[in-house]
Amino acid sequence: MAIASGGGHWVQMRRLRPLLDDFDIFYISVNRSYADDVAGRPLYLVRDASRWNKLGLVVQALQVLWIMVRLRPDVVISTGAAPGYFGLMFGKMLGGRTVWIDSLANVEKMSLSGRLVRRYADLWLTQWPDLARPEGPQYAGAVL
Repeated sequence: MAIASGGGHWVQMRRLRPLLDDFDIFYISVNRSYADDVAGRPLYLVRDASRWNKLGLVVQALQVLWIMVRLRPDVVISTGAAPGYFGLMFGKMLGGRTVWIDSLANVEKMSLSGRLVRRYADLWLTQWPDLARPEGPQYAGAVL
């Protein structure tokens, strides 16, 4: 499963598609128009929400959980933000492997979601070598 919110998070996920196409993958995001970006692969929609909309986050979390309980992904990969956090959290709880790739936009420090998701990420990545630490996150290159 690949999960990302809109905007730059989705652009970065879209850049990973050539690598993901070799797998039985489905996507979760917040915008119906993104289906064109993943043509031929399922796209499930969840509510767009942020930390400033607590009720929206609850709805989003429940939507992500519902999709994941039904589809039981073996691996969850995310480029952020809130839907990705929920995806990794539930993915780990359901016994899956998890990968977090923090947004390229976070030059000086990991994103809030990136910091919070650390405990659920089997592989925790930054796209900036200056942010890599021995204890994580690791740097393995940039998506863009």
